[in-house]
Amino acid sequence: MNNQKILIYDFDILYQILNELKKEINFEIININTKNFSSLEKVDDDSLIITKKEISNIKNQLIISKLPIRFFKLIEQLNLSFLKQKFNEQSEFIVKNYKINLNSREMIFNSIKLKLTEKETNIIIFLSKSNKPVNIQQLQSEVWGYHSELETHTVETHIYRLRKKIHTSFGDEKFIISEKDGYKIL
Repeated sequence: MNNQKILIYDFDILYQILNELKKEINFEIININTKNFSSLEKVDDDSLIITKKEISNIKNQLIISKLPIRFFKLIEQLNLSFLKQKFNEQSEFIVKNYKINLNSREMIFNSIKLKLTEKETNIIIFLSKSNKPVNIQQLQSEVWGYHSELETHTVETHIYRLRKKIHTSFGDEKFIISEKDGYKIL
């Protein structure tokens, strides 16, 4: 079974229809009304709220204000909403206190945005996924995609510039640290 939940807020007729068809649509369907409205604050990211009017401070909403609606059109909107949620989840990456938006290649902290290059983004992601320091050869191989025994300062130059950008924008001198075995993000 699918782990996607549809929370239907204050829309009883829609709940009754979808509940009757829940075996066919493969979503968990939950009815929410004004009495149990406070539970909306604890909605997980895999849930979608269907409502007649937008609810402020609640994300992942599908507003259906115009009725009647064709059933297949509704199913299409549900699937599109879940796809958008999944895309947005996959486009953001959290590293330390920073949010990395992979689509716009921006590093964000306290509404300050820093534009990153594709290589800088890849360096941050690769270093953050490693539990131990990453040496220059690993970065050359995994981020640049080449294996070489030649002496090159490409990695060091990129790390230096990236550190400088992060320090200038966020004042963080210890985002990427150097250890004897390589580079690391704590």
